[in-house]
Amino acid sequence: MKDIVRRELLSQMELVMKQYCEGCFLHQHLKKEGGRRKAHRFCITQCTVGEQLKEYGKKLN
Repeated sequence: MKDIVRRELLSQMELVMKQYCEGCFLHQHLKKEGGRRKAHRFCITQCTVGEQLKEYGKKLN
């Protein structure tokens, strides 16, 4: 049962990342202006999609 829930969460995470993260203009802009670390930091701390992904991650643990 736990394995099924984990697979479902991972599937949802992949879907969200494909829909919103791939080709994100803001991420690309920040990457050009401030580098990869700055863009990644923004995605983790300020982006609403990143916050949603963090919630999925918490559920996986």
